[in-house]
Amino acid sequence: MATLTYVYSDSTAVLGPLATYAEPHCYDLCATHADRLTVPRGWEVLKLAMPAEPAGPGPDDLLALADAVREAAAPRHEEPSQRENRPTLEPPAGTTGTPLPRRSHLRILRDQ
Repeated sequence: MATLTYVYSDSTAVLGPLATYAEPHCYDLCATHADRLTVPRGWEVLKLAMPAEPAGPGPDDLLALADAVREAAAPRHEEPSQRENRPTLEPPAGTTGTPLPRRSHLRILRDQ
């Protein structure tokens, strides 16, 4: 894996180790595409030293993962007024049961 960055002002493409944060003009490439990289005529390619093995997760990555799991598992406390105003999903036709609480990031798309 490698990150490709273009420096348009210098007509240069830089191919180096995976970037640790997103940049608007950087592209992550698999090893196959990094090896096959070609650039426009007149451009130069700078290949930075690549590590022999990809870096594994570090302590910060593991702490962030643990924090995300704890947050997802934590009980949510809602005020009674919030529960009353929350939209609900109706059970599918032909089934019985009580309506389910609607989660804000999920939507039902109906056929037209």
